[in-house]
Amino acid sequence: MADIAVEVGVTKITVSRALNTPDQLSPATLEKVLAAIKRSGYTPNLLAGSLSSNRSKLIVALVPSISGAMFTATMQNVAEHLQQHGYQLLIGQAGYDDAREDALLEAVIGRRPDGIILTGIVHSTQARQKLRAARIPVVETWDLTQKPIDMLVGFSHPAIGKAAAEYLWQRGCRRPAIISPDDRRARLRAEAFTTFYAARKIAVPIVEAPAPTPMGDGRSGLAALLHDHAHIDGVFCGSDNLALGAVVEAKARGIAVPQQLKVIGYGDQSYGKDADPPLTSVRIDGAAIGRIAAEMLMARAAGQTPKKKVVDVGFAIVERASA
Repeated sequence: MADIAVEVGVTKITVSRALNTPDQLSPATLEKVLAAIKRSGYTPNLLAGSLSSNRSKLIVALVPSISGAMFTATMQNVAEHLQQHGYQLLIGQAGYDDAREDALLEAVIGRRPDGIILTGIVHSTQARQKLRAARIPVVETWDLTQKPIDMLVGFSHPAIGKAAAEYLWQRGCRRPAIISPDDRRARLRAEAFTTFYAARKIAVPIVEAPAPTPMGDGRSGLAALLHDHAHIDGVFCGSDNLALGAVVEAKARGIAVPQQLKVIGYGDQSYGKDADPPLTSVRIDGAAIGRIAAEMLMARAAGQTPKKKVVDVGFAIVERASA
């Protein structure tokens, strides 16, 4: 700051204001100081600033995978909303392993961000204790519980499983099956689906694939189901990738979709409506989840209490030709 002050002919306090409270300077002075800073190649030490202000201006979001499109809308809306308030978003990949998530959470907590956004509900007792003890605002997303760590915005996975079962039942499916990722949330959907049919004395075969699931797992999953259950008439898939793979495999075997086999996906990805036939899928408003999660954190940053600590955004089954 001393070097910049000498070059521009101002005090060190003026340089400090240009970096931290630019609205206190005249436009002409601010422009001169910022131009000198740019020429010098200087980047402010954000860590030092966060130590003095007790604010990092950083929000950390943990997602299971950064390779899939499922959480893209959520993260885009979080980032855009935070940027409007001068915050930056750091995204970490937690995977689908609870132990890995716990280790990543410990590293995140140690860096004291101003907020944490989690995908799903934290079930580890140790992780929940550490998050509460750190007193960092936390928003759990893409799931639902009445006992969140702090705040939550999501939806019910069991409700989705039941709704998908009712949908296929109403369309005459009496021999349904499931192709599902092996993560906890997908299993909740599958369990609710099988419970619905079990109440009607119908057993539902399930094939699982390691999450995240590519389209190929949908093809191999349907092939495995047909090997043991040749007359299945409906498939509930735990992702649109799996559903698309199931449709491709059915067509390769000469099985007409939806006349002989109805297929439902999950996530309502953009490619689903352009598939042949277009995919029936469960739509989740990921953009709304991101916006509400960011609003919750910004309210806490401003010393306010969000109007609701638990928000259920619900879901919708989008009917297309595959079912």
